[in-house]
Amino acid sequence: MSTRIPGFAAAWRDTALGVLRDKGVLLIMLLAPIIYGFFYPWPYGTQAVTRVPVAVVDQDHSGLSRQIARFAMASPRLDVRMITSDVHEAQQALWRGEIEGYALLPQDLKRNVLRGTPAVVSIEGNGAYALLNKAVLYGFSEAVGTVSAGVEIRKLQAGGQSAVQAARSRSPLNTQLVALFNPTEGYGSYVVPAVALLILQQTLLMGAAMLAGTWAEAGRLRVGMGAWLGRLGALSGFGVLSGLFYFGWVFFLQDYPRGGNPFAALVLLLFYVPAICVLGLLLGCWFRDRERALQVLLFTALPMAFLSGFSWPVEALPAPLQALRWLFPSTAGIQASLRLNQMGAPLHDVLPYLGALATMVVAGLLVLWAAATPRHNERD
Repeated sequence: MSTRIPGFAAAWRDTALGVLRDKGVLLIMLLAPIIYGFFYPWPYGTQAVTRVPVAVVDQDHSGLSRQIARFAMASPRLDVRMITSDVHEAQQALWRGEIEGYALLPQDLKRNVLRGTPAVVSIEGNGAYALLNKAVLYGFSEAVGTVSAGVEIRKLQAGGQSAVQAARSRSPLNTQLVALFNPTEGYGSYVVPAVALLILQQTLLMGAAMLAGTWAEAGRLRVGMGAWLGRLGALSGFGVLSGLFYFGWVFFLQDYPRGGNPFAALVLLLFYVPAICVLGLLLGCWFRDRERALQVLLFTALPMAFLSGFSWPVEALPAPLQALRWLFPSTAGIQASLRLNQMGAPLHDVLPYLGALATMVVAGLLVLWAAATPRHNERD
């Protein structure tokens, strides 16, 4: 008795219909990327942290200390909620969470400045929140630095220099900082374009693994290579649509940095998505249970984010993890996407990453062919 093995076209049609008819797979593969695309970037809409609540501890009560406090109040980074002379009061407010930091203007600050002796302004911040701590340190440093520059210029003028000469003597070399790949220097522009690739991977992995688990439970797992290509083609079609939604709409809507190379982004998707789908099919064949695939893959997003190399330096990873991370499509996909979409790199600069993704696809198909393709004696 012979069993009919579906070909490419039949497998493509059955897989596409299977995704549309399976509510769980449909929710994960199509609806979840759309929901993430709207709500994940939303908390980062303001990009930069502003108006962080702080305090000023003024123990000098001089015109100089009051000027520093006024400059701090004028800073867009800071929101001065309290001016006090008691450092203990500021510490208590910091520990209660009422402020995120404070600047200590010590006693005899003005006298030390006028006498030319070193004067130190201490800045304390809540290191538990890196972005808030950065705003506190930068805001107070800018306020103190601006006042300090004014004091130095007045001293030089008192020595006989003109205002222009004093300004040039005080700062003979000026630094102009320009953010090349993140013009707003916002957290959203840094994290969302990379995490979007990770969201795409996780939703496709879970959807493909769940679908393969369903086939395993129904005894439909062992098919020929043509059928596996059809299944891969159908799943990749849904993945490319999700990728186009992120690259072609979410990035433009949120005004994230873009390299202006849509053709290269499309080529990346054509390599990235099949690599994810092949891995998802392999995991589904291994788990042979749709619920187990969902349970396991649901908790792998954070480790893959750290292994991808955008949020944690790759050099700081142990050597085994540096090698292991190349088994996941997100490593090559995120690195290629950041170069194409954020840095404006041409396509040939990411060919090694595309090669790594292509290798994953070919290797995964060969494993599927060897492990889940029926032999001649099974067809009779």
